[in-house]
Amino acid sequence: MLLKKQTVWLLTMLSLVVVLSVYYITSPEQKSNDLAAVQQNAKDQMDQKQAKSKTEAKDGKTIVSTVAGDDAFEELRMKLDDLRSQMQEDLTTQLASTDLPADERSKVKDQMDRLNQTAQKEEILETLIRTMGYEDALVRADGEQVRVTVKSKKKPSASEANKIIQQVKKEIGETNYVAVEFQPSK
Repeated sequence: MLLKKQTVWLLTMLSLVVVLSVYYITSPEQKSNDLAAVQQNAKDQMDQKQAKSKTEAKDGKTIVSTVAGDDAFEELRMKLDDLRSQMQEDLTTQLASTDLPADERSKVKDQMDRLNQTAQKEEILETLIRTMGYEDALVRADGEQVRVTVKSKKKPSASEANKIIQQVKKEIGETNYVAVEFQPSK
């Protein structure tokens, strides 16, 4: 009895599936997924941060205080991201419009590109400032104005601010106004 090529191929694939299934079932236990451990570590860190922000009053009541550190920076970053997302969405809607002539579409596309470049430069600057020895940095570029907020244990000084301003000017280019604000870390 002669078997066709398709039948032989099908039987080969089925036997391969069976062999792999048996191997998988009989193999020793693999390491557990590390995702659960990472999530547990993150939860533990959150609990520690919350524990640090609670203090006992003299009458035994718990007072919850917020630390204006990483949370404030993250909140500002999220607001800035939301604003940029909205602007990006508006520009995309304008670009999708068929009513615009080619030169107007080109201008809208240029605005989108500038918006993306600004966001990338801000992220790069934040990383560069962190590598300069600061705990955290928040860079907000708006046209020719750049505001930098730095969180550090170091004592703020004019020379440190000057180093940051030089880094900003090197990355973004010449700007009319660069402000550096130091926030003490807790």
